Amino acid sequence: MGDADSSSGLPPQRPVTGWRKLLVEPRRPAAIAANPHAHWWVVGTVCIGAFMGQLDSSIVVIALPTMQSYFHSNLGAVEWVALAYLLSLIALVTAIGRFADMVGRKLLYIYGFGIFIVGSGLCGLAPNLISLDVFRVVQGLGAAMLQANSVALIVQAMPRDKLGRGIGVQGAAQALGLCLGPAVGGLLLVLGGWRLIFVVSVPVGLIGFGLGWFLLPRSRYLAKREPIDWLGIALFVIAVASLLLALSFGDQEGWASPVVLTTFALMLVFGAGFITWERHAPAPMMQLPVFRLPAFSFGIASGLLSYLALFGALFVFPFYLQFAGHMNPGAAGLRLLTLPLALGLTAPISGIVADRWGARRLTVGGMVLTAAVLLAIALHPTTGGLLLVELVGIGIGLGAFTPPNNAAIMGAVRRNQAGMASGILNMTRGMGTAMGVALTGLVFGLAAGISTGHAHSPALAGKGLVAAAFFLAAVALAAALFSSLRGGGQLSDSPPTANAI
Repeated sequence: MGDADSSSGLPPQRPVTGWRKLLVEPRRPAAIAANPHAHWWVVGTVCIGAFMGQLDSSIVVIALPTMQSYFHSNLGAVEWVALAYLLSLIALVTAIGRFADMVGRKLLYIYGFGIFIVGSGLCGLAPNLISLDVFRVVQGLGAAMLQANSVALIVQAMPRDKLGRGIGVQGAAQALGLCLGPAVGGLLLVLGGWRLIFVVSVPVGLIGFGLGWFLLPRSRYLAKREPIDWLGIALFVIAVASLLLALSFGDQEGWASPVVLTTFALMLVFGAGFITWERHAPAPMMQLPVFRLPAFSFGIASGLLSYLALFGALFVFPFYLQFAGHMNPGAAGLRLLTLPLALGLTAPISGIVADRWGARRLTVGGMVLTAAVLLAIALHPTTGGLLLVELVGIGIGLGAFTPPNNAAIMGAVRRNQAGMASGILNMTRGMGTAMGVALTGLVFGLAAGISTGHAHSPALAGKGLVAAAFFLAAVALAAALFSSLRGGGQLSDSPPTANAI
């Protein structure tokens, strides 16, 4: 009776027995639900999933040069250790968010931990590159279940006037995962090889599963149950996979080769088919009318570009530091530590300031700073102390941008669309990450001449970094432009009514 989860907004609970209990969200203890700080416990639990996903991303990036040598593969092939995970995440996160709006966000979140743990263990046992890519897809499914619901759970739990603060803490947890990834990944590579970088996620996932079971509230404001849009999911998966295949293997196979031209054509055909179907589907996986809201659409566009810039930088610097700076993975990882560390320290402060100032000034200023630092790197590349300062500058810019941008996106939609909006937001992160790896790898490879993985000279690596930094600076400036068009409302403004969407 005293369980706060039993208040209005929850779906009616029917008595269930047997295996069906596994499909019902467990109540959190009454003492936890009644605690005035319970919403911060929700944020803390969600932060574990945010930490895991980003730790895995940055650990894998630092390990790609090592995997390239271990598997005797080319750059395009080894990129798919990162891209297979991201493809699974991108393809499923929005559909899972939509499904969570109907069946329960806590349920999918805690089971997401379980799948992620299994996928991580299998990756650590993979005998070859193909099986590793397959197991990364399993890991990506678990990550999609976590990320589709993370921000939605915070939106449900936090008071409206503290939303930016809560999302800022979640952004700091993501940055902490990024922060520890290069250093921990480099250390594990030196001590025991690349397999350990996957196994490290298992104990963290077990902790997250247990805390999620006891601390997260049951879902509120659930949407009406509708059929799953399997056709929309299939069209979207084929379109995204075709694009990533073309970008990662275009230089190796030739941009005018029949294989690459065919994959580009498939991307266009299935992408157009997805948009057409979603506009007329009875229960679309992605509710396209939500993009009519400027705060949502410009936030999504600028967010995608910011993640492209972030992961493009995290992708290119390990190659540059190891090839041009003659560093081992551990030393390169410690240098890269400064970027996400600065991001993690800046994000909570940015969230607090955004609650008072709104999103536009922080997001525009953050991306302009990021672009300026990347331009400085392109004009004067170095592996010395100046690079550490520049990595800190990139981290501060992205840390100032991310929490207010995410909060503005989530504040633009109705509560019963929170899972879908969170799914789109995290799909954007995955898409930006994948595009950052694929496009920055393309630019770096073309300029440095290392597409086959055999030319590791410092001069060529330096050329690759210059080209990649110019490219990423232009991306950051485009993100700032989109941010300037979002509007300047406070984050605590009421979300739009149903008629607004």
